[in-house]
Amino acid sequence: MKRRNALKQLSPMKHLFSSVAALIFHVLLTTTVIAQNTASATNEAIEKEIRKLEQEQVDYLLRDDVDAMQKHWDADCMVNNPFNQIVKISQGPIRQGSLTYASFVREVQKVLIHGNTVLVMGAETIVPKGNSPDAGKTIHRRFTNVWMKKTDKWLMVGRHANVVCEK
Repeated sequence: MKRRNALKQLSPMKHLFSSVAALIFHVLLTTTVIAQNTASATNEAIEKEIRKLEQEQVDYLLRDDVDAMQKHWDADCMVNNPFNQIVKISQGPIRQGSLTYASFVREVQKVLIHGNTVLVMGAETIVPKGNSPDAGKTIHRRFTNVWMKKTDKWLMVGRHANVVCEK
């Protein structure tokens, strides 16, 4: 009889413990889902902004507006360019005006977001003009651009572009 009463007294405690455990599990699950949805929405907004900046760079380039392009370059931005040179972007052939384009199409194929750093990868089809090397020739390239958010502004900190060899 004493044992049966002891079990009856434990039963409400078990019920209370189960209810509290279920409530804690529900709160943790809901919080995790909300955090994932918030991160996803944030990443979508970042990707949209970076894709816009990528297109702006192309638009400025086609208008020969290097000053506008440079507003989105970090002061230390480096480029591994298709001429097999590693140069500070502010001292490269685009800044010097020795490389201009009649056509420049950039196809962003992948955007990878890692906090305040974004990697952009894809393909470019270009046609240099004027006194630029290979003027008038259609050239296919692969590229990687690296962006970092510094003082609430996305800046390009690095770029690599290489010509795709024809088969």
